Amino acid sequence: MQKSLSLAMRAALVAGVVGLMAGCSNVTPEQLAAVDAKASEALSKAGAASSSADKAMKEATDAAAAAQAANAAASAAQSCCNDQKSRLDSMFEKAMRK
Repeated sequence: MQKSLSLAMRAALVAGVVGLMAGCSNVTPEQLAAVDAKASEALSKAGAASSSADKAMKEATDAAAAAQAANAAASAAQSCCNDQKSRLDSMFEKAMRK
């Protein structure tokens, strides 16, 4: 998904630069350099945003794994608690029968 987004951004950037070059015959080299610099800056920012999104996805995946492990531990603790309660109830019933 991100690679196709990056590819689309690059294609749009190339199309924009080509469009500016073809459509404006009176564009000065300085203007073209400014547009190129802005396009490079936008591409750089898009790369940084993609990197941040990848990092956030990894952290979310790690958090989901930790939550699943905590849920498993809580289930095991609840099971143990239920077993102990059953044993205590059984012992209490035996004591009451005597």
